[in-house]
Amino acid sequence: MTELRPPWSPRRRRTLGWLAGGAVVLGIAALVLPAQFGVTAAFLAALCGFLFVAALVLFFAVPGPDTTGTLLRSSPLAGAVTVVAVLLWLSTEGQPLRWIWAAAAAGGLVWVATALWLTRRG
Repeated sequence: MTELRPPWSPRRRRTLGWLAGGAVVLGIAALVLPAQFGVTAAFLAALCGFLFVAALVLFFAVPGPDTTGTLLRSSPLAGAVTVVAVLLWLSTEGQPLRWIWAAAAAGGLVWVATALWLTRRG
């Protein structure tokens, strides 16, 4: 027997609505505005579209409430984030923004430790 998914909260619907609206409005603005503003609007529209798709995937993957807690306890996701951050850190030798990937790798390690601790505790 399959379990029914709980309905999405108004906050989830509102988030998706704002992201979709932002992508549409900024996409139209990219076509209407002059070049220097149009390019910025196009990048922001693309960012809104990307965040819309990411939020949609996340909301389908974590159907119920406590999305943050579920993600915090997800050790496979935390491990994958850590591996990608370490690989990016190793591939940016001598780059000026390498510290960002070092910070992301350190944050990933903290996330892995937290996820393992919360999983074993509960």
